[in-house]
Amino acid sequence: MTMNPLKPGATIGFLGGGQLARMLAMAATSMGYKTVFLEPDPNAPAREVSQHIQAPYTDEAALARLAELSDVVTLEFENVPDDALNFLESRVPVYPQAQAFRVSRNRILEKQTLLDAGLQVAPYLVVRSEADLEGALSRMGGKAILKTAELGYDGKGQARVSSDQEALDAFRTFKVDCVLESFVPFVREISVQIARAPSGYAGLSGIVENVHHQGILKRSIFPARVSEKVVETARDFAIKLAEHLNLVGLLTLELFVLEDDTVLVNEIAPRVHNSGHLTMNGGGISQFEAQIRAVTDLPQWDFEPFMACSMVNILGWEKIEPEWDALTGIQGAHLHLYGKANRPGRKVGHLNIAHFDPNVVWGSTKIAEMLLFGDVSP
Repeated sequence: MTMNPLKPGATIGFLGGGQLARMLAMAATSMGYKTVFLEPDPNAPAREVSQHIQAPYTDEAALARLAELSDVVTLEFENVPDDALNFLESRVPVYPQAQAFRVSRNRILEKQTLLDAGLQVAPYLVVRSEADLEGALSRMGGKAILKTAELGYDGKGQARVSSDQEALDAFRTFKVDCVLESFVPFVREISVQIARAPSGYAGLSGIVENVHHQGILKRSIFPARVSEKVVETARDFAIKLAEHLNLVGLLTLELFVLEDDTVLVNEIAPRVHNSGHLTMNGGGISQFEAQIRAVTDLPQWDFEPFMACSMVNILGWEKIEPEWDALTGIQGAHLHLYGKANRPGRKVGHLNIAHFDPNVVWGSTKIAEMLLFGDVSP
């Protein structure tokens, strides 16, 4: 395979200007690249570290300007209009490609693509009408989760249901196509990432264990408490899906692990991910550098952290601001704030903890969770 790496001094464009774009731009700048991003929000977090084109994603003049300034364009989130991606792809390389985002933002297409790639998912039904829900719960084992096909994230657009009537009520509330997923009695939630370059070379992350709270990621920790069989399956899933999509860029797979070590794919995201933030301080290269290396066709290698590490999200507060001195005083802690205005429940930053002793990481993580959430996850 022939590589054609983008040299330092070139410009990387981003669609989106949130915290992910901010951290991608910081990684790109450290590698010698210039950056520019398109984002309608005048207060976008990336504005402090990158050139900002402030315009809607539907503004063709702004898209043309982004293409003109950029040698390659990448994305920080999925929900960019197809017309914008098609417009850019006709003028400049865009990675990941538009098809990967079409798959990831529609759960119906996503699940079929996963099955086509040879991966396993929880039993599900496509729900496009009320008639599709007749007797559905009995076929799903009596418990299920109804999810909107599109625009669901951080627990939004989801409803746990335990009767046909509850499912029907939720569908009537959503008023859009949905999938009904069988409730999975998982013992672990994990994630794995793969970064793949235009040349086809790829690097894999370590396996990260995740804990969610009210649909929002609360904590991630590496290494995950799973068997070597689960590690191999997760990495194999990532390789198969990246090759099936002919992916260029970075892809995150969120997975369920069952009691018997069966691994099921929950969902995917063709971008850097909240659960990968711990790579910023775990040694080796971060997920952000991995995505930059992929879209610029630089040599690839695995980006598994060298040390045990964890990440605890910092959410916006209603009354009591976090104790910053206490957080930064935790052994092994690294504070990352996004420059976002406070709003209750909003992701405004994260705390990474890294140490060569896994026991230190676990202990420090529990202290951070207690300070930020008032409780500790198992």
